[in-house]
Amino acid sequence: MWDFEHEPLAAELARRYQIHYTLPALCAEELHAGRADLGLIPIAALTPDLAIVSDGTISSLDCVRSIQLIVKSGASDADRALASVRTIAADTASRSSRAYVEILFRKFLSTAPTFLPQPADPVAMLRQADAALLIGDPALLAVESRSQIEEAAGPCQWFDMAHEWRARTGLPWVAAVWAVRPEALNGNLTPEQLIRDLTDSRDHGLDHIDDLVEEWTPRLSLPAETIRHYLTRNIHYRLGPDCVRTIKLFRQYAAEIEALPALPDLRFLGQD
Repeated sequence: MWDFEHEPLAAELARRYQIHYTLPALCAEELHAGRADLGLIPIAALTPDLAIVSDGTISSLDCVRSIQLIVKSGASDADRALASVRTIAADTASRSSRAYVEILFRKFLSTAPTFLPQPADPVAMLRQADAALLIGDPALLAVESRSQIEEAAGPCQWFDMAHEWRARTGLPWVAAVWAVRPEALNGNLTPEQLIRDLTDSRDHGLDHIDDLVEEWTPRLSLPAETIRHYLTRNIHYRLGPDCVRTIKLFRQYAAEIEALPALPDLRFLGQD
């Protein structure tokens, strides 16, 4: 969002776009309801009538850090720890993250733990369930305070869900993409202009990592170096062929276990 929030391009973009900030799942709801035309949405929320705006994504090539499955277990063997899970207290902020965890257990481990919706408090979650699924800032904060969490909840095994997906599929983990309702585009905004605006904004943001770290460090209870590492090492921003393969495989697996509806094919803006 760099160009949308910073000059010299913010004023120009404001003539083409009206920006509204909300949670990822609510972005998808507004897009589906027609209250928004464009949204950065979880891949679990893609439908056949939405088109992916090519080249932009929130993904990870290995560990993402912000999707953590914490399993209450003193076992040193990771597989044994996962096999022991019967209940998962889940932060409900993302359908995609929940579906990735369901795929891990039901597709790869052939188990079916029960999910218990809970606020994102890892200690309270682990008192109620065998494992806790944390997403976004709560996951990042939990990793920083791992020793305090285990002191309160007992020994745990920590699983980075992007790494678990990569280890089992050989593919990157993908969380979200820009998606648009193509019929909303008019003569004032072409597909080419939309793609260029979003791609340029991403690239300019990558050119200003130091400025982003400076902006966000006061807003989050995280060290500056953790934010820098997250923006530069954990998150991958380009929707290459492997990321597209991930989206297709994720939706195939999610449909097979009936976690999400089937998505027969992906639609890309400008490729109809």
